[in-house]
Parts: sequence; structure tokens; C-alpha cells
Amino acid sequence: MSHETAALARTRIAYLEGLGDELRARGFAVRLAIPRGGPPSLHVVNPRVSALAESILAETTEGSWWFWWSWAERIALADDLAEAADRVARVLAATGEHSS
Repeated sequence: MSHETAALARTRIAYLEGLGDELRARGFAVRLAIPRGGPPSLHVVNPRVSALAESILAETTEGSWWFWWSWAERIALADDLAEAADRVARVLAATGEHSS
């Protein structure tokens, strides 16, 4: 792995860990996955309804780091952990669980 590739992986992991901390504080179950040969991702599960789960990626685009859904849609800037966690919480909320 090149120095540049390793640095990108460390940055991805740091952003995903930060989002994981935010989501864990909101009651979600999170697990950082670091597959051999693939990008790190954060697996997030609503523990009240385990079918409500998603894997989130962190990628750099146009000079900024973003969190992305697995279906290649942006969530929020990676530097805005609160906004990203709010959006993830809304998408993974069970009916009546999230009100905003």
C-alpha cells in the first residue's frame, strides 16, 4: 500500500469513527468494517428494528470529504458530524421514532 493510499485510508477511518461515536451516542449500534482490498465503511443498525441498517462510506470529492450512502448518494460533509448523524438517524428511524 502506498503512503498516499494509507493516508487516505486513515482519513476515511477517522471520519467514520467520528460519525460512529455520534450515532452510538444516539443509541445506534455501529461497527467499523475494514475489508482487505476495499474501502472502510461504517455499518449502522437501529437496535430497535435491526432490519433498518446501512453501510456508510467516507470519500473525498471535489476537495471535500463527504459521507455517502451505499447507493452512492451524499449524506453530508464529513466535517459536519451532527448533520450527518441527523440524516442517518432520520433514514434509519422506525415509524414514530424520530420527529424532525
